[in-house]
Amino acid sequence: MRVLLHTPLKPPDSSTPSGDREMARGLGRLLRRLGHDVVMPAASRMASGVPMPDAHLGLERAARRRAARLIGRWKSLPAGHPERFDLWFTYHCYYRKPDWLGPIVTRALGIPYVIAEASHAPRRAQGPARLGHRAVERALAAADLVLTVNPRDVAGVRARLRPGARQLRLPPFIDVVPFRRVAPRVANDVPVLLSVGMMRTRDKLESYRVLAQSLLLLKDHTWRAVLVGDGPARGEIEALMAPLGERVRFAGAVAHGDLPALYAASDLYLWPAINEAYGMAFLEAQAAGLAVVAGRTGGVPAVVADGVTGLLTPIGDATAFASAVARLLDAPDERARLAAAAAARVAAHHDEDAAARALAVALRSLW
Repeated sequence: MRVLLHTPLKPPDSSTPSGDREMARGLGRLLRRLGHDVVMPAASRMASGVPMPDAHLGLERAARRRAARLIGRWKSLPAGHPERFDLWFTYHCYYRKPDWLGPIVTRALGIPYVIAEASHAPRRAQGPARLGHRAVERALAAADLVLTVNPRDVAGVRARLRPGARQLRLPPFIDVVPFRRVAPRVANDVPVLLSVGMMRTRDKLESYRVLAQSLLLLKDHTWRAVLVGDGPARGEIEALMAPLGERVRFAGAVAHGDLPALYAASDLYLWPAINEAYGMAFLEAQAAGLAVVAGRTGGVPAVVADGVTGLLTPIGDATAFASAVARLLDAPDERARLAAAAAARVAAHHDEDAAARALAVALRSLW
């Protein structure tokens, strides 16, 4: 089967690292692994990034014109032509970056429409985001199958599906092999605390703010921290970390293929996770055998098992976060127990092998 993979938020070949990019790449790998041909025609590609709400009306009009071109091109081709696709598969659809194209194209061509990771936020029905919100509702009403990645999206999505449409869980996943190939971990004389996150404004910056406050509360403990990431808010984050001096090292942007070695050289993974959907880096860290301290938000509890693979703390509470980190710094045996469980749990439930089986079952349900 030929599958059109549509990624409104960020394409798999984006130069900007993020969890969305890795999930888009992972879904492409899964589809190919199941024997499908993945196509991404130029006419189906959207500009990267999140537009301002006042741009949505223009985007919707442009999408209708683009959809008409896609439909006309598809219909002009003979059956079996490599540019014709049998299924439309959208990854990530939410009010700030909805799928404008899928509902129009699939209705006109009579082909199945699948969405992975959609969210429905009723509070966005009014105000600047209302056009994007309505576009999400149209997409959900048109979908034949929605694969829910974040458990907190289940109820909201289910309420918008048409009769007969299916909603199935697809847990977030990674390829664990690169993280398991690293050399066995050797404990550092000074524990290394690792955080990986884009240095953007809004939620990412707030996560770094909580992290800085927590580390300041841990000044009397022995540790050093490595921060991986870059972006427009780096200057603000450097200022937040400045009181900690050389105990915090900024590693900058790191190629995804180089991350396993960084995880392997660390002792504990930290991320406050302000408004985090679920966090791909949590899976990577645990796959590499790191215990995690994280904020309890969104879908994070679905990927970090509190007390089993890490410790979860109230969101935005720097004192509680620092206490959890201190607990694991002071108890290396407990840290090792959590780390071993983390690697085993991710391998069992969040590896691409498990995801491929789940996706195969889900796609078979369409027929």
